[in-house]
Amino acid sequence: QMELAESGGGSVQAGGSLTLSCGPSHETLSRYSMAWFRQAPGKEREFVASISWTGNTKTYGNAVKGRFTISRGDAENTANLQLNRLKVEDTAVYYCAAALSVVTVVDAPENYDNWGQGTQVTVSS
Repeated sequence: QMELAESGGGSVQAGGSLTLSCGPSHETLSRYSMAWFRQAPGKEREFVASISWTGNTKTYGNAVKGRFTISRGDAENTANLQLNRLKVEDTAVYYCAAALSVVTVVDAPENYDNWGQGTQVTVSS
């Protein structure tokens, strides 16, 4: 399995912005479908966003649509998540996920077989 590492989490006030990044240790992400999920304390893991291996198809969860943007970084070795207009309810651990295949049901965690350890995002009022 590929090791993934997230970075960019932190604490911010409501209305602020953060940029999360996800990268593998030793290989390119160019052939992988990528996604971000999040999990708040006491809640199930929630789909945030996904991007196809071509970068042409992006999908967002209803809770973040219009505020978050997923993208691939330069040289196809990172997957980034821009978080804008953050809300208190966006507080969670954010996880990066990857699948070496075309993912048809992008919001199902079981369709991804590579995961990072997560990065904490805390939004205060």
